Amino acid sequence: MSSTPVRLPPEAREPTRRRLTDRQADTVQKLVDAVVVEVREQGYEGTTVRGVARRAGVAPATAYTYFASKDHLFAEVWWRRLRALPRADDAITTIRDICLLVADEPELSAACTTAMLAGDPDVAHLRERVGGEIRVRLTEALGPKASPTAVHALEFALSGALLQAGMGHLQYADLASELGDVATLVLRAKR
Repeated sequence: MSSTPVRLPPEAREPTRRRLTDRQADTVQKLVDAVVVEVREQGYEGTTVRGVARRAGVAPATAYTYFASKDHLFAEVWWRRLRALPRADDAITTIRDICLLVADEPELSAACTTAMLAGDPDVAHLRERVGGEIRVRLTEALGPKASPTAVHALEFALSGALLQAGMGHLQYADLASELGDVATLVLRAKR
């Protein structure tokens, strides 16, 4: 691992909307948990902020206080799962772990893919945070002599593969092994 910490860009360190009290944080967590259950039952198209609020036991107006849209909610789920993922010591494990974040939940994975591409400003903010976090993790996993070109190649491969899976062209469960081969090729080329 790198002895010099890699810093997230300022926009990736910002809170999603604002600092939350413990009670507000609990409400946000209820909404995040509820959207995962809601999408399993309703699919992406059938999921609404109002339905998520009902499932979470909060008023719709309260839900909209924290999340501007269902895409914002799904992007938050992706962000929280990524942040909770333990750090790996190598790039191949890092990529595998990211690929498997939602592999067992096809409805959620499709919803997160759709959401992360949305034009909503709150989603754009989370997209920047996710991208910054992935870059930091890959850079740390590659070590102090990480080639910026290798980091970018792995980022492009990972984001492209996630998009392919989100469009249904690949299975999320297959991404880890497919990208492991790509990562091996990139890392071999950097030597």
